[in-house]
This record gives sequence, C-alpha cells and structure tokens, in this order.
Amino acid sequence: MENTLLAGDFLLVNKFIYGAVVPFTDYRLPGFKNVEQGDVVVFKYPRDKEVNYIKRCVATAGKTIEIKDRKVFVDGIEFPLPPEAQFLSRQVIPPGQAEMNIFPPYSSFNKDNFGPLYIPKKGDKITLTAENYYTYKFLLEYEGHSTALMGRQVYVDGKPATEYEVKQDYYFMMGDNRDNSLDSRYWGFVPHSHIVGSALIIYWSWDPDISIFHIFDKLASIRWSRIGRVVH
Repeated sequence: MENTLLAGDFLLVNKFIYGAVVPFTDYRLPGFKNVEQGDVVVFKYPRDKEVNYIKRCVATAGKTIEIKDRKVFVDGIEFPLPPEAQFLSRQVIPPGQAEMNIFPPYSSFNKDNFGPLYIPKKGDKITLTAENYYTYKFLLEYEGHSTALMGRQVYVDGKPATEYEVKQDYYFMMGDNRDNSLDSRYWGFVPHSHIVGSALIIYWSWDPDISIFHIFDKLASIRWSRIGRVVH
C-alpha cells in the first residue's frame, strides 16, 4: 500500500463497520455497511488466516474486473488510481504474456493485463469444469469443502460435481503500490468470512530505518505529519 501507508504506521481499524466476528465462534454480527469499491480493508490473508493483510477493494461481489495496460476496469468502467498509487517500473507486461504465480494458475494473465474475471457473490450457481477448477478451488475450500480434479472430472467432498452454489460474497483486493503488491492478482478472491474491518486513521507513525537507541534519534524517527491522517 506504499505510499498510502508506510512501514511504521500504526492504524486504528473499525472492526464493527462490516460486522464483527464474535470471539471463539464463526458468527458475525450485522454490519453498518457492506465492503465497497475503494475501501481500504483489513482482512485475513486467504492462504493463512493467522496473518492480517491490508489492501484496497477494487471490485466487489458480482462484478467483473479487467486490467488493461495497468488501467483497472470494473464492469467496463475505469477505476481511477488512488491519490498515492504508484508504479515502480516503466515497462508494461503485454497482454497474453503469462506471469508466474498469477491467479488463476495456468492462465495467460499478468499483473498489468489481467482478466476479465468475474467476482462470485452469494447465491451464484457456478459451473465446475476442468478448465475453471483452479479458479474456484480455493473458494470451495474457504467454504469448508475438499476438492480434487481427476481427469476432466471435478470432485467436491469426494463426489463428482458439475455445479456449486456460492455461500458468501467475495472481493478483489489490490495494493496501491501496483508493482510491489502481493494481492488478488496473485492469490485470487477474498471471502467475506476473512474480512476484519476498515482502516480509519494513522494514530502513530515512526521511521523504522532510524535508530531508536538514543532519545534524539527517537524524536527524529517520529513522523509527526502522518499522525492523525485519515486513511482513504
């Protein structure tokens, strides 16, 4: 998310806005609003729920995302770059040149030219095929199922399956530092069950590259201009 957020920023996070999870249960309280396009969201990393991530939601459930020469389009409408967004490289990877570790595996997508990809929503009935197995494999696992692909047949919980009804909404998250962000372009959809909350303000900030062993260094390391900044 650099430069929107920097290493050493400490954030206040609203865990109630999207519906807080009751401790030691899977029950989520009703939220005040839904995750919306443009929100800066804290969520559990889809591949490891012990790790918190923070990214910007660029596409919500039921939308189709496509990236063309670094420009993001959602349902055909361009999503403008956030104010602090940046690219580190001038070189754009051309369409059709597959990038290693991109989502879904074995696609021809890359970080600069990606999609189109539909973001599943609760109630969708998706067709399961050998061609889209790796698009929906983790979605099925997030919803508590085991999966396998044997030949050209998809198996869910050990039984052949050709259709599945999605049980929750999903989101597509991206970092504002577009060339240095491990985000949905690489690991896919974020399930609603992994959402933690919305970033509010920076309540403290210090530069971790400055030594803090002496009092004057400590004072120099504080980023006073960032304290109290609203995250948007």
